Amino acid sequence: MSNSAKRSAWLLCLGVVVATAAILLFMGREPICKCGFVKLWHGETMSAENSQHIFDWYTPSHIIHGFIFFGVLWVFAKRWSFGVRLALALVIEGAWEIFENTDFVINRYRETTIALDYYGDSVVNSVSDLASMAAGFYAAARLNWKIILFAAIILELVVGAIIRDNLTLNVVMLIWPVEAIKAWQSGG
Repeated sequence: MSNSAKRSAWLLCLGVVVATAAILLFMGREPICKCGFVKLWHGETMSAENSQHIFDWYTPSHIIHGFIFFGVLWVFAKRWSFGVRLALALVIEGAWEIFENTDFVINRYRETTIALDYYGDSVVNSVSDLASMAAGFYAAARLNWKIILFAAIILELVVGAIIRDNLTLNVVMLIWPVEAIKAWQSGG
């Protein structure tokens, strides 16, 4: 791949991130936490500041998205350049960030999960989620698939043990809520 093609792919990736942020702002999402500042890490999940700062306990889920997107695109679009596959992964992740911040999904989270105070992500958090997905995508491109699988399992288990939530539980509770899981997540 030529330098010009690489530069174009990276500009496309940047464009996807900027477009996602612009759409979220247009939707009325808060640029930063309503608290008025941005933290590098916010570890309290039962808080109005959850998903408002740069990194939080849901960051590993976005890294795992990157693992998954790399694997799927490696199978179905192996001949495409790394940059184009990353751009497509960013489009998918960006679409999720936009959909996740609609009233429909926010209300669904409130109804079916323990996220009672959840009112959507800040734009800073969504952009960080895109960067975390890209980091996972990059790691999956560079490391053996067994290491990536092991990392995904460890991330899921550690986050699940600490906050009683993770990517797997989040998907289950969003699509097919299980009362026993909700009770366990609530500490019951």
